[in-house]
Amino acid sequence: MSAIRYTKDHEYVRLDGDVATIGITDHAQEQLGDIVFVELPQVGKSVEQGGEAAVVESVKAASEVYAPVSGEVIEVNAALEGEPAKVNADPLGDGWFMKLKVRDKSQFDALMDEAAYNEFVATLS
Repeated sequence: MSAIRYTKDHEYVRLDGDVATIGITDHAQEQLGDIVFVELPQVGKSVEQGGEAAVVESVKAASEVYAPVSGEVIEVNAALEGEPAKVNADPLGDGWFMKLKVRDKSQFDALMDEAAYNEFVATLS
């Protein structure tokens, strides 16, 4: 079974063993509007927690996607290059951005669970 955690920058990370699947939350895609382009990192790239890992562009703005945990990129969602709207349609499913081999699982444990993230989002409106 996988567990999901969230960041204050509206990224999510789903952890299965030592593999983290990363994307943006439903709230983030709603705020961005129609997503028209996603720039993904190279497989093999090392990313640090809080560092820029990808870029997403919408009709409203371009925004960085930050790594919620540190690790090495082992897979990217190449389908987003041709169909960036998958992020709008299914951000926590088919709209994932990358998978990392996690270096430090304690970083994952320190992130917000769904209830804490929902409380955080409620304070933004």
